[in-house]
Amino acid sequence: MEQDFGLYMKRLRERKGLTLSQLAVAAGISGSQISRIENGLRGVPKPATLRRLAEAMNASYEELMERAGYLQEYEQMAEGIPEWATSKDKRDFKKMLEDDGELMFDGIPLNKEDRQRIKDVLTGLFWEAKQMNKRKPTSKPDKSDD
Repeated sequence: MEQDFGLYMKRLRERKGLTLSQLAVAAGISGSQISRIENGLRGVPKPATLRRLAEAMNASYEELMERAGYLQEYEQMAEGIPEWATSKDKRDFKKMLEDDGELMFDGIPLNKEDRQRIKDVLTGLFWEAKQMNKRKPTSKPDKSDD
């Protein structure tokens, strides 16, 4: 996936007529980081980095997200979205998935399998919390009975 994405990004950059240095300056990302992405030596960038790259290349953020594999991941997880979820709930859920910082335990980065298991647990907890919040009474209890 990393090499496929890197090759796609390199071709997109070249199609837009940008040098590696020009893209680096426009996106506020180091040229060496972009080079590592393009050569498949670095993993797929985080969504926030993809947004900066998309804006710098005047390209579709959604296309970069899809090519990076994020949208397929969201679609797989979206299959478990409850029917009662509103569009705001779904946006919140998508934002939670996009905030994909490096996960560590006791200072040690987690592997892909462990990260996925944690995301699965967080997904379940996210929807459980949303559902509980929808059930909460909106009016405050009457304190005159005290």
